[in-house]
Amino acid sequence: MSEINFSHPSERECANILDFYKMRWEYEPTTFPLEWDRKGRIIRCFTPDFYLPDQDLYIELTTMSQKLVTKKNRKVRKLREIYPHINVKIFYQKDFRNLLYKYGLQAKKSTQ
Repeated sequence: MSEINFSHPSERECANILDFYKMRWEYEPTTFPLEWDRKGRIIRCFTPDFYLPDQDLYIELTTMSQKLVTKKNRKVRKLREIYPHINVKIFYQKDFRNLLYKYGLQAKKSTQ
């Protein structure tokens, strides 16, 4: 795992949890085209953070400010429209923080 350049520290933490539970995963293995121009060129796409092949599930971590997740939610909604057979789950900041807390990787912060 050390050779992977994760985009965010939360992705490394997620990979550590998956490894601990011996779950097979791939990091950003698939990019899904979401929008094309008139000439058929891809102008918007989405690459989920993880793929769990044994569960046939893509995971997207969203640990940024909840005010900024609208764009990502829009992409996931579009992905589900175009590729209804693709299973994708978003883990929001609160979900991920609770997961880290559950596994003793971070102190629980108060939620508002």
